[in-house]
Amino acid sequence: MNLHDTVVIGGGPAGAAAAIELARAGQRVSLLEREKSPHDKVCGEFISWDTAYYLALLGVDLKHLGAQPIRRLRLCSGATESETRLPFNAWSLSRRRLDEALLEQAEQCGAEIHRGVAVRGLQEGSEGWVITTAESRFVARNVFLATGKRDLRQWRRPVKPENRDLIGLKMHLRLQREQQRELRGHVEVFLYDGGYAGLEPVEDGKANLCFLLPKARYKSCNGSWPGILQWLCGTSPLLERRLVGCRSLWSRPLAVHGTPYGFLHPPGAARPGLFRLGDQTAVIPSFAGDGMAIALHSGFLAARACLSGSGSRRYQHQAHRAFRSPVRRARLLSNGLQYLAARKAAVTLARAWPAVLTRSVSLTRLQADQLVGDRVPAD
Repeated sequence: MNLHDTVVIGGGPAGAAAAIELARAGQRVSLLEREKSPHDKVCGEFISWDTAYYLALLGVDLKHLGAQPIRRLRLCSGATESETRLPFNAWSLSRRRLDEALLEQAEQCGAEIHRGVAVRGLQEGSEGWVITTAESRFVARNVFLATGKRDLRQWRRPVKPENRDLIGLKMHLRLQREQQRELRGHVEVFLYDGGYAGLEPVEDGKANLCFLLPKARYKSCNGSWPGILQWLCGTSPLLERRLVGCRSLWSRPLAVHGTPYGFLHPPGAARPGLFRLGDQTAVIPSFAGDGMAIALHSGFLAARACLSGSGSRRYQHQAHRAFRSPVRRARLLSNGLQYLAARKAAVTLARAWPAVLTRSVSLTRLQADQLVGDRVPAD
């Protein structure tokens, strides 16, 4: 039987980070990615300092890839705006380019990358975990489940129904030159009833617009992209100015539905040899902009736990401890901003005391002493 040390299911940041770390340590690793070629994903594409830290450890050169520096944050609610410098240096880069760079790095480190492979089944066998695809079968001592927001049928996350009516949409745009200049170096967050939007520059002169809206609002716009865009422009004078004369670079936006924001996987539910990474272990509200950092951190934690022999149960407790505070704080902020008075108060307060905004940003991120370094941590 062809027994692998580890099979990673999913080729996003979490899965790729784990594959790189394991392959560097000499393990035989196979990574299964369901998409055949580079592709875009619904994501704000904001790279915070903790994400950049891990990408540097993985050998990814953000500047070389064309990542755009982000140094300032604009927060808007209707016509009320505030602006402040971020408490850290950040970047923005499309997931298409970032994910591809990570997969290339994993392959260079010795991981076997299998593209266009959709996993149909995952079960425990007498000699290890059995992963079934349409054309083959893999057997591994350990499985790293890094399927992002998508669950495997037999291994669905135990989530509550709240916040499951939100739809996430994403579109890459070409803004007018003046608007490109004004947006340069900034991430702009727009708060409105039932959701929020983020706008920032990415590589090659493009801008990424990613936002959440209630399912009822989506239906009221008949699911039409022009209709949705028109409604979105009506939520903020600044956003309307940004998007005047813009050109959508795709025929339709990317969409995702039913994301369980605020989810934390119960640490006691871990199975031996099964490591849940990224959104499979914690889903921070997108408002916080730290989803990629959580994905990468989980990949490092899981790889180090596997290599040190401490196992998946120990890993799941470590992950829960690391992600519990930022996820809960982000969820409290996100829930509070559903109210008009709270949104206006937040922007007004941030304009009067910018330190309040920068402190709030810091509270929803991983702390420096939590980050995994170059050595396997003591168990």
